Amino acid sequence: MSSGVVSIADFTIIIICTLLTASIVSVSGVIGFVGLIIPHISRTFVGSKHSRLMPVSILLGGIFLIWADVCARVVVSPEELPIGVVTAFIGAPFFLWLLKKSSYSFGGGR
Repeated sequence: MSSGVVSIADFTIIIICTLLTASIVSVSGVIGFVGLIIPHISRTFVGSKHSRLMPVSILLGGIFLIWADVCARVVVSPEELPIGVVTAFIGAPFFLWLLKKSSYSFGGGR
C-alpha cells in the first residue's frame, strides 16, 4: 500500500488532528507552539526515552520562553512586541522544516 494514495481513514485522522491542533492554538495563542516545538528539539538531544525527554523539554521550554520574551522586549524598544509573534517566527519555519525532513506513515507501513 505504498502507492502514495491516502485512504479515507488516514485523511480523516489527519483532518481531525489538524482541527484539534488549530483549536488548541487558537485558545492558548501562538505561545502554544512552544509545547509542540520544544519536545521535538529536545528529542534530538536526549532521544525518545520519556524519563529524560520530559525534564529536558520543561527546561528548554522555559529557557526558550525567557529568550523569546527578551527578544520581544528588545527588538522594537521602547515598544513591546507580543511574545506570540516571536514564537511564531521560530515555530512556523520549524514546522515547515519538520514536515519536509520527516516522512510519516500510518499503520507502520513505508
